[in-house]
Amino acid sequence: MISTANRLLTVEEYYFSQKLREVNGMIADGKPIINMGIGSPDLDPPASVLKEIAESLLDAGAHKYQSYQGLPALRKAFTNFYQNKYAVSINPDKEVLPLMGSKEGIMHISMAYLNEGDQVLIPNPGYPTYSSVSKLVGAEPVYYDLNDNTNWLPDLDALSKKELNKVKLMWVNYPHMPTGTKAPQSLFQDLIAFAKQHRILIVNDNPYSFVLNDNPSSILGVNGAKDVVLELNSLSKTFNMAGWRVGMVLGNETHIRNILKVKSNMDSGMFYGIQKGAIAALNIDETWYEKMNTTYSKRRILIYKIADKLKCEYKKNTAGMFVWCKLPDGFNNSKAFIDKLLETKNIFIAPGSIFGSNGEGYIRFSLCVSEEKIEEALNRF
Repeated sequence: MISTANRLLTVEEYYFSQKLREVNGMIADGKPIINMGIGSPDLDPPASVLKEIAESLLDAGAHKYQSYQGLPALRKAFTNFYQNKYAVSINPDKEVLPLMGSKEGIMHISMAYLNEGDQVLIPNPGYPTYSSVSKLVGAEPVYYDLNDNTNWLPDLDALSKKELNKVKLMWVNYPHMPTGTKAPQSLFQDLIAFAKQHRILIVNDNPYSFVLNDNPSSILGVNGAKDVVLELNSLSKTFNMAGWRVGMVLGNETHIRNILKVKSNMDSGMFYGIQKGAIAALNIDETWYEKMNTTYSKRRILIYKIADKLKCEYKKNTAGMFVWCKLPDGFNNSKAFIDKLLETKNIFIAPGSIFGSNGEGYIRFSLCVSEEKIEEALNRF
């Protein structure tokens, strides 16, 4: 047998990759499973986007290798989007790099900046990929606590008192996944000061800005942010284009150039038609966002009713396509709780523990389920 690389000893298969095999197996056996666990948008992208990609297939050069930096028109669309939606000015030639999904960016940024033994500040709870990618490149995850007592915001004063000399990178994610917490502008300002004080590169992962959020914001809107900050963004959630794999990383010219060194050795450019579709999405009018959020708002109200049936606690002033719920008194094992629901009600919900130890005792509902399916789930109680 040929042995695997030692790095595989540091990570496990992604929870949803593993659990969905079980869920899909139950569906294949005839079980009426309702999947309320994963945040994969079930709605269609805008019609104008589908029209654009279809028409682009006949363009000259559409099927050739594309630029590693993407079409100039795509970079310009990204920067116009940031100006119009966040009031943030970005240089389209130097300060933005298209990505095949922001998940790709997590790997590229880590490979560009982390050496073996470097430490990385990672939110607990948070997106599991931050941790797994850090381990894969030989860095050491250092988890910082988020909890209900601080409204799932980091205590930067407490962090500053710790030994941070080996910390190179800090992942933040607001609006926060899985809790839906929205960051006040003061947090972004404090993060910039923290990064400059400790010589740490902050990366804000920002894919949920426009889902059930009245005030989308970017950390790059803070003065001086580009010196110490990168921001990831994505079209997956905002425009229901998760399978298209379109994202971006934004920051100063030096950071973008460093990431490009990695990216240009990892792929051969994004498919032309997808880039053209992305341009159409980024230029869509406000009615798209209103329609999307009307749909998600109706779904969220129904999810609240299921949470009430389960006697779970939740907060309403949140953003994103999830509802984060605290389990009722007497229940503290989230995996056992959701497995019981799967067994007795044929309903799959994500256990909070997969997002970190501070997620234990919580569950996460996805809004990527039709109203009819949510009502059916509600009726099962």
